[in-house]
Formats: sequence, structure tokens, C-alpha cells
Amino acid sequence: MKKHLIYILLLSLTMTSCNKWIDVHPTDRISENELFTKKEGFLKALNGIYIAISDPELYGRFLTAGELDVMGQYYMKASTYHNYSMFMAYQHSDAVSKAAFDATWKKAFSSIMNINILLEKCGDEPSSNLPEPYFSLVKGEALALRAFLHFDMLRVFGPIYASDSQKEAIPYYTLPNFEIEPLYSSQVICEKVLADFQLAKQLLKNVDPIQTDGVRIPTAETLDNSLNYRQYRLNYFAIDALQARVHLWMGNLEQAGSIAKATIAAVQQEAKPIFPFVKAADATNNLLPDRLFSSEVMFAVYTVNRAHLYNTLFSANLDLVTRLYANTGNAVMTRVDAMYSDKNDYRYKIWEVVNNNGNLVLVNQKFQDAVDLPARYMLPLVRISELYLIAAECESDLATATNFVNKLRLNRNAISLQPATAAALKQLIYEEYRREFIGEGQQFYYYKRHAFTTRPSETHLTSNTTMDVANYQVPLPDSETSMRSPKNN
Repeated sequence: MKKHLIYILLLSLTMTSCNKWIDVHPTDRISENELFTKKEGFLKALNGIYIAISDPELYGRFLTAGELDVMGQYYMKASTYHNYSMFMAYQHSDAVSKAAFDATWKKAFSSIMNINILLEKCGDEPSSNLPEPYFSLVKGEALALRAFLHFDMLRVFGPIYASDSQKEAIPYYTLPNFEIEPLYSSQVICEKVLADFQLAKQLLKNVDPIQTDGVRIPTAETLDNSLNYRQYRLNYFAIDALQARVHLWMGNLEQAGSIAKATIAAVQQEAKPIFPFVKAADATNNLLPDRLFSSEVMFAVYTVNRAHLYNTLFSANLDLVTRLYANTGNAVMTRVDAMYSDKNDYRYKIWEVVNNNGNLVLVNQKFQDAVDLPARYMLPLVRISELYLIAAECESDLATATNFVNKLRLNRNAISLQPATAAALKQLIYEEYRREFIGEGQQFYYYKRHAFTTRPSETHLTSNTTMDVANYQVPLPDSETSMRSPKNN
């Protein structure tokens, strides 16, 4: 068998505090023969993959609060020299843009390669090196991560599904080798993603403690956290939510709605909810507000670099060519106010006017750092509110659909609304997406899924501008297309 070397980041399994569940050691290169001799090696390899996807080139910035959120059109630019100008205007041929997307593509597929090596080493059944429940846990999470990464690469680099589901899109890698896979259609990719998710669910069904014990955040120090902190793992219920997300992308409204409603019922039982809505006292705490509504997050990456993300994207200390702002660098609230139907909405509170050396500036404080902040190192990727919006979008009965939206709004301290038509409901759902997922990279996908032909302008406070739907598909990186050129075949 061909020998591979896997790059992993070793994690200490020692729990040092409630806010620090991993200790990152220097990058190490370990032979497979040394790594996969006992379950601890498999767990370290899996942890290494989780750390890899928290890299700034993936979910540590680019696909969450950074470039992809910029493409969701929350922000403005005071000049054409803004660092993110090319992303605001979907200038995919720009050298900076091309390099950034190329780095994200490479990081995603290098993570997928490591996942495939790990899956090969897991084998087809438990062994003395990897007994239960760790066999099912490691293999299940690895399969889910493979599907998760492929799907997001499709959402970025693939075409609009509704019009081009049969068009060649991206490869899907399932083997631990460097053989070039063909480009599959969006439909085939989604089918492969769903198959991996389904197998992952089967494996996790009998071993994931989230089903009985919830997210399992221990209150005391423990030496083994392999079955704890399930919000930071691609757990059983997060996979359900992701299956609903994929079906919605494909336009399978009946399947998406059914999964969304069943998952809501499973995880928000009144007596003991697994992902309870944020408490008012936590959302409005003056000293340590829970701006992420962290109890609702079904899957997130853990990154000790979240303060750096805030300091390099949002801080009032940044200059106007670097900072992401919702005006032209002042305290004007017009663009923000236009997003919210109720100023009592907890989500409205992430926007604060800050005095920066005598200058008042409006700042997105969602990821502002503070010691003892709830979920200080969390970057959300899947949250329960998405299931309510999926259920609403897929529901044919207007009253029932509206109830799903208003359940979310009630738990955001916003007034209930009663859209009179299906079109009004669709507009409301769009507005809820825009309010709900700031900094989480989901708004661009919403525009793309619905093939919006207009979008908020990056040069005006409230007006829209025309959107060329062809720009929703980011071209495959040169590093990928060059491998597929005739001279390399």
C-alpha cells in the first residue's frame, strides 16, 4: 500500500478552562505508521482536520466573516482602494481575488485529502487500534466533514443550481491519492454529499452523546474531551441541518422542509432543548453580551484567533481601506437601520457607535473580544435559526410558514409580522437571513440560490444595483484548471 504522510496539528487533550478546550502545539509531520496505532492517534488526526478548517483561508475568516460575507453586501467602500473592493464588486479576475480563492480551494482540498487518509486508516469496522465508540465517532465525523467541505466548494465555485444543475462544477475526492477526479455536475456533487452525510449519520446514531447528553460542556477539568464540546464537532443533529441545507440548494423543498421540521422537534423539546434559544439576559448583558447566541449554534469552528479576526476586519482603529463598515466610515446608521424592522431586535445590538480618538464611527461588534466572553473562540457555521427559515421557505401554507418566522423573531425580541401573500413572506425570509447570519458567510449563498438580479450597492447607503448572475459562480482557480489542461493529461 502506498505510504502517505499526513500533516496534523497536535492537540493536548487536557482541559485547562471552559473557554480553552484545545491547546495547539507546533505543526508536526507524523508518519501514518506512528499515528494510527491507537485511538488517541486517530483522535489527534481528526482534531488536526478541525483545526485546519478553522484556518483564515477557510472558516476562520474567508468563508465566514471575511471575503464571502463581504460578497453578501453588508458593507460599503469609501474609495476604490478598499482592500475588499474586488469582492464587493465580484471582480473575480482581479489578481488579489484570484489568489484568495485559490488559497481557499487548496486549503479545502488538502483538508479533504487528509480526511480521506484518515477514513482509509479507519477501515470498514472497529479494530483493536480503533474500537467503538471511537470507530463510529471518528469515521462518522470525518465523512461529514468531507461532505461539508465539498458542498461549500460547490456553493462558491459551482453554477446556480436551479438553472445549471447538469453543468460540470467541481471534483469529489473520496480516495487517499492524488489522482485527478473528473468534474462532476452540481446534481452529482449534491448526491455524493448527501450520501456521505447519510453514512455519517448512521455511524453517529448510536455513539454521539449529543442525542442524550446535549452539547456536553464539562464543568470540571477532564483529561479526555473526545466526547465533549459537541457544538465544535460535526455532530448528529448538525448533519441533519446540513442535509436540509443541501436539499434546499437543490430545490427539493419537500425533503428540506421535512428534515428541518423533524430536527427542530428533536432538538428544541420544551422540557430539555439541546440548542435552546438565547436568553434575554445573555443577549442584552452590558458587560459580556452573547452576541453569537451561542446556545443556538449547532456546529462551529473553535479558533483562538477570533480576536485577530475582529482586530483586522472591524476594529474602529483600522483605516478606511481596511475596515469593514456599513457607511463611509462615520456614525451614520442609515444602512443598518434599513436592515431591521424592530430596533429592539437583539441582532441590532451588534452595531455600536464607537468614539475613536474623537471620531464617532459605526462598528460591527459581533466578534469583539473580551475575557470571559461567552463562546469567546466560536465562529458559527450552522445554527438552529436556519432550520426555522428553511421550514418557512418550504411550507406551502402561509400561516404555518409565518409561524416559523415569528418563532424566530419572538426569540430575537422582535415584533411578530403577518405577511399577506407568499411574495411578502419570501421578502420577510430574505430579510431574516440578512439579519441573522452577519459574519457567518451565508448571505451570498442566499443571493446565489435565488439568482438575485439586484443586490445592495457597495457605494450607496440604501440603494440597490444590478447583479450579473454569471458573477455568482467564482471561476475554478488556475491551480485547478492548469492540472486539467491537455498538456498535463
